[in-house]
Amino acid sequence: MKKCLIVDKMHESIISLLRDIGYEADYRPQIKREEVLDIIGQYDGIIVRSKLQIDQEFIDKAHQLKFVGRAGAGLDQLDEEALKANSIHILNAPEGNRDAVGEHAVGMLLNLFNRINQADQEVRQGTWNREGNRGVELMGKTVGIIGYGNMGQAFARRLVGFGVTVLAYDKYRSNYGDAFARQETMDEIFQHADILSLHVPLTEETHFLVDEAFLNQFSKDIFIINTARGKVMKLTSLSAALGAGKVKGAALDVLENEKLGQLSAEQKHTLAQLQQSNRVLFTPHVAGWTFESYKKINQTLVRKINALDLA
Repeated sequence: MKKCLIVDKMHESIISLLRDIGYEADYRPQIKREEVLDIIGQYDGIIVRSKLQIDQEFIDKAHQLKFVGRAGAGLDQLDEEALKANSIHILNAPEGNRDAVGEHAVGMLLNLFNRINQADQEVRQGTWNREGNRGVELMGKTVGIIGYGNMGQAFARRLVGFGVTVLAYDKYRSNYGDAFARQETMDEIFQHADILSLHVPLTEETHFLVDEAFLNQFSKDIFIINTARGKVMKLTSLSAALGAGKVKGAALDVLENEKLGQLSAEQKHTLAQLQQSNRVLFTPHVAGWTFESYKKINQTLVRKINALDLA
């Protein structure tokens, strides 16, 4: 029987799903990197989330490895070129959590537009402030989506009933316009968008894509949603744009540095500024983290492992 090492916490169904396709699952979510490097040469596959960097040092020790399965969408922890050079398959599971991300993005946007968190806290504290919590309607707005893959499409599908115009831009796709979004250039998004939603992976090209110069290209003052990767958007630029009114509100599921106990002095200062604003909404990187997606990610990964041609 082939062997697969699992180094992050997964839904318990992963063990039986792998067994059903001929893999013995070695489930070790507490394992440390040094221990992985000592034993990885024994395995045909490995499944990871985010704690393990798959780099050249790892690959040099993975003598019989056939695949790396990423339990999620992003591949920024994987050295893709080195893996491909060693004929190691790269699998991920964006289909498993795209619905969760789409729903979460809509939820954050509605919360932001209608000041739901602020109003809830005020009422709990005995304040009944109707005028201070007057909302904004989505109807008639233009939503710009950057990155029209699984996540961007899932968000667009859920906007259908709100009477919005959805413009999508994806540098790496062609002919991707559909019933839910119109394929457009970035110039069109800069000109018309009221809301910007980010759905791009973290790469060298997208690292700090959204900075001051980027934000200043929008003709309108905008709202921003980021459920992608924190380092796609420079938070100092976001903070400045909020202060200037260029950004009217931001919904952030991700941060540049999500290890809050290890922030630099600048990161602490910027985060404190954002935390003090009632126009910023935070969640702790949970957009794709539902009970349903926890299982669907397993099913998606195992289906792709089973489809591999390892002859």
